[in-house]
Amino acid sequence: MDAQFKPALVEKAIYDFWEKNGYFTAKVDKQKQAFCIILPLPNANGSLHLGHAMFVHEDLMIRYHKIIGDETLWQLGLDHAGFETQYVYEKYLRKQGKSRFDFDRETLYQNIWQFVTDNKGNIKNQMRRLGFALDWSKEKFTLDPDIVQIVYQTFTKLHDAGLLYRANRLVNYCTRDGTSFSDLEVVDQEKEGTLYFIKYPLAGGGFITVATTRPETMFGDVAVMVNPKDKRYAKLVGQKVQLPLTKRIIPIIADPYVDQKFGTGAVKVTPAHDFNDFEIGKKHSLAFICVIGFDGRMQNTGIVDGLKVLPAREQTLKLLQEKGLVEKSAPHKMVAKTCYRCGNILELLPLEQWYVRVRPLVDKAKELVDKGEIKVYPKRFVRRLDMILDNFIDWNISRQVVWGIRIPAWQCAGCHEWIITAGEKPAKCSKCGSTNLQQDSDTFDTWFSSAQWPFATLRASHNEEFYDYFYPTSVMETGHDILRAWVARMIMIDYFITGKVPFKNVFLHGMVRDAKGQKMSKSKGNVIDPLIMVDKYGADALRAALIFGTKEGGDVVLSEQKIIGMRNFANKIWNIGRFIDMHISVIPSAAEGSLNAHLKTKLRDSSAPTLTVQNDSEKTLKQLNKEFKDIKKKYTRYMKGYRFSSAFDLVYHYLWHRYADYYIEQLKESLRNGNIKALEVLEQVYFETLAMLHPFIPFVTEAVWQQFHGVNSSILNYEKDMATEKR
Repeated sequence: MDAQFKPALVEKAIYDFWEKNGYFTAKVDKQKQAFCIILPLPNANGSLHLGHAMFVHEDLMIRYHKIIGDETLWQLGLDHAGFETQYVYEKYLRKQGKSRFDFDRETLYQNIWQFVTDNKGNIKNQMRRLGFALDWSKEKFTLDPDIVQIVYQTFTKLHDAGLLYRANRLVNYCTRDGTSFSDLEVVDQEKEGTLYFIKYPLAGGGFITVATTRPETMFGDVAVMVNPKDKRYAKLVGQKVQLPLTKRIIPIIADPYVDQKFGTGAVKVTPAHDFNDFEIGKKHSLAFICVIGFDGRMQNTGIVDGLKVLPAREQTLKLLQEKGLVEKSAPHKMVAKTCYRCGNILELLPLEQWYVRVRPLVDKAKELVDKGEIKVYPKRFVRRLDMILDNFIDWNISRQVVWGIRIPAWQCAGCHEWIITAGEKPAKCSKCGSTNLQQDSDTFDTWFSSAQWPFATLRASHNEEFYDYFYPTSVMETGHDILRAWVARMIMIDYFITGKVPFKNVFLHGMVRDAKGQKMSKSKGNVIDPLIMVDKYGADALRAALIFGTKEGGDVVLSEQKIIGMRNFANKIWNIGRFIDMHISVIPSAAEGSLNAHLKTKLRDSSAPTLTVQNDSEKTLKQLNKEFKDIKKKYTRYMKGYRFSSAFDLVYHYLWHRYADYYIEQLKESLRNGNIKALEVLEQVYFETLAMLHPFIPFVTEAVWQQFHGVNSSILNYEKDMATEKR
């Protein structure tokens, strides 16, 4: 063996060997237990980042179950990532001095398709570099025709079950990116704003002062509202006020919603631009006047039309001050809802969209979790999932982007009826018979298609036997940050469609942070590029650093120093192999293969000298066997209990500090004296330890294995002892 393990020289060759020999290709084998994981969908146009590197949890599960003899499937899937990809493509267009408005819908879609196709291989090749044991032969894409057809069928089934409806509601809308977002995709940012105290003239003389952070929306006010228990305004309820600047007359109403301690205790009601006011407007049968357009410019004001929001605010305040209607202003801490991608402040705008009525789906999902049909690890996340399900609101699944699965709904131009299909255009309106039908221009929210991923991938392009064998899947592994956005929705939708849970277990990992525990960001300059770390220290070092010393479900503290430490561990594994190999090589090899084969030949040879085991060596070997047996039991228990960090840490400390630092040192003299028994036990324990470490650090363990067993052998076939202990 070489003096040093050099990852750059062996990793690609080893991975190519695994892939060429079909070690990752799943098939139906009813003599084996099926184990299946669906890869959380990375962006087809994306690049590997540390979030993707956390897929190491899934890889280690796949490799562990493969070693213990299960039939494994790690289903590869890539996401079209509707808004995300269109946003990236628009940045690409801007560099060329163009925008999405320079193309018709079909041309823009085809351009993005080509853009994605040209870059699709990036993320896949990068995942290979980390050693991920994905079944590349079964790759699926969310825009594959068979996947799209399944999404259409789900949409239709929800409609037929009365769980789909269309409603005109306020949405979080990014006027820069031109689409709405669900409540899960909005980033709340605390900021220092201003509270303006504006005098609204009373119809009978005098003023009522209203406190607001958004004076520019007063053109859409339809009422002034006070608390019915507020004695200051009791006599004013039912009276009229004049809207400043426009002189439109609006009523003063009372509602318990008003906080008497906020501002003056009197607030403006603008139903078309505030979620709470929207509900108040419905409750009191008020008008809805939209004064901000989807282009982010003011409209229907007669005064500041055409201005964007902030300039309109400045102009409105200037006009109010000229009329002496601004009583005062004061600093005010507020939460701004922003676009998670571009950072633009979102506008609340009325828009007709498709919604999923979630309550029946949520109730069933909660029952599945509470009854333990779906187990969650770490267990502390069960309570969070319950809370998420309890507070789930109806799901807006419409998005105003071109790149995605277009909603299969057509509206009749004559009677305005909506016709839902499984993708095909209807011949005529089912209500009035008109053939003048227009398809909804919106596409599905990406979370809607990805919520169907576990059953959709296994149904698409596979026969029924394959689907029945691997579904329900075994584990859904992902970050706890998308427990609400994705995991909860998969449980809801997939059970509704299949009548089965989508996965039997959920394992949630934490976020990756720097050595100081801070979130990694480019602005802070503390981002670690996973591929650079792989180039410098090898894939095993990065993988191990993401697992070592981490509480299950907790955030991962990662530094380059930690990665170097794991590189050193990989070298330690290699050096132990060199030590054993050195002692094997001093005995003439009578048969190609392991030491065990050589020993059998030696024992059959009557002319071979008889070697006795010294009493102290015998005692040490018994101690070694006993301790290792205990280690294996703990390891198996940890792996079954989804305590992967505990399992790795256990074997790490055992191999380095007990096996190498203690047992090898204790047995060195015996080895020098030709104690075959000692060498055989050390070799056996070492190989079994390699098998336990392989799921975490596959390259160095495979490289060592092949040094002893030949380049056509793989540790992935190693089942001895572990197979009998797996259940």
